[in-house]
Amino acid sequence: MLSTVYAGAVVGLDGEIVQVEVDFNPHGMPAFTVVGLPDAAVQESRERVRAAIRNSGLNFPSRRYTVNLAPANLRKEGPAYDLPIAIGVLAATDQTPLPALNGALFVGELSLDGSVRHISGILPITHRAWQEGFERIYVPEDDAPQAALVPEIEVIPVRTLGQLVEHLYELNPIPAYRRDGMDVTVPADLDGLTDFADVKGQEHVKRALEVAAAGGHNVLMIGPPGVGKTLLARALPGILPTMSLEEALEVTRIYSVADLLDPAAPLKRVRPFRAPHHTISQAGLVGGGSWPRPGEVSLAHRGVLFLDELPEFGQHTLEVLRQPLEDKRVTISRARVALTFPANFMLIAAMNPCPCGFYGDPTHECTCSLGAVRRYQQRISGPLLDRIDIHVDVPRVDYDKLTDDRRGEPSAAIRERVEAARARQRARFREAPHLHANADMGPGDIKNYCRLEGAARQLLETTLRQMQLSARAYHRILKLGRTIADLAGSELIEVVHIAEAIQYRPRKVLH
Repeated sequence: MLSTVYAGAVVGLDGEIVQVEVDFNPHGMPAFTVVGLPDAAVQESRERVRAAIRNSGLNFPSRRYTVNLAPANLRKEGPAYDLPIAIGVLAATDQTPLPALNGALFVGELSLDGSVRHISGILPITHRAWQEGFERIYVPEDDAPQAALVPEIEVIPVRTLGQLVEHLYELNPIPAYRRDGMDVTVPADLDGLTDFADVKGQEHVKRALEVAAAGGHNVLMIGPPGVGKTLLARALPGILPTMSLEEALEVTRIYSVADLLDPAAPLKRVRPFRAPHHTISQAGLVGGGSWPRPGEVSLAHRGVLFLDELPEFGQHTLEVLRQPLEDKRVTISRARVALTFPANFMLIAAMNPCPCGFYGDPTHECTCSLGAVRRYQQRISGPLLDRIDIHVDVPRVDYDKLTDDRRGEPSAAIRERVEAARARQRARFREAPHLHANADMGPGDIKNYCRLEGAARQLLETTLRQMQLSARAYHRILKLGRTIADLAGSELIEVVHIAEAIQYRPRKVLH
């Protein structure tokens, strides 16, 4: 007898529908074969399915089973096919009513005792099921809140295989997951984050980070150890604008595929802040693997990627950042597949000026030779530095400022200005939905949206000639000037805005 059940797969960040066909031959030699490009985890599902069915009090005739996962050219991986294969076996052996399977999709890993376990990627699978017209989806009980983020489809939380069979026979129906109590609001307050008011001194660095947050720009902080670079970077999320629900769902989908969601909080409601160690590999940073998975640049999508001790990262590892910094996405190609992951993040990097960290410090003598300083600084390539909008020196804080009991401007006040600047950008980009912030603008967008007053144009022209800036640097100054003008509430980019943008260009530390 033949039965057909529908399951889901994840390809990149998108869900795909998989047809699970189970053929039961009561006269064949005992065997259990799975075909359709399954990986090792799917092959092992044979043993889990057999034990789960028997330990659930159901019958598993020792005969020949052939399971086909279609389409056959799509690689199947992971344990999410356990539940649909088990339901297919039960349907093929007349232990499940076939009409109850119509319009339904099944996903879940099975334990040997028949309980249904959590799987990764439930959000894109559920979204795809809704797009394909499925009426309901059966998911592990722990994954029901995540699946319920797609409101147009009925979500049935399944605890055990035996419970599901009773539900399909309408003996003990499982209530659909109720979305009434779900909190899908995106909070405006970020408790527990470092407040800018607690950072002593460094007012010009705080201003640079405010400009960066207002326009989504990349930042490089250079200074000796212990001056607060890491503290400032960790305070940045507190002034970033609140995510929209659309952005939150976009980020949640990435974390669902990466299996990094908290079951108690299925929706990522605050902007990501990722700080990988400098020993990270290229695959860990931009994504990869034999079957590509999102890396840190994608996990930081719509948030912050903080790279501390930037020159300590491998040079080849840093160079792979150039494409995502420019294109806001990363494409990973393999022999069988090429996948694209979103990577629209703010890069916040920090570094010392030399190996010992004290080159140019007025209070500590540098022990590095000029050659060592030069080699250290040259670990960061020119093309990568050119993709960073804001370069700012972080000097040592004076003793008087460290001991001053007065608090600085709180993050909440800075965030109000950032939110106002982003609101101006949203209004400006209303007819350009691909643009979320000034940093996303391309050359054509810059021509349309960056209007300069006469004195500002003259200053920029003079700077361009004297500093021999590249076309990319020219465009980045214009985008920075546009952001600074937005913070000031000005429609035109004035000379003071261009002057501030120019001072954020990189300066040679080694003289």
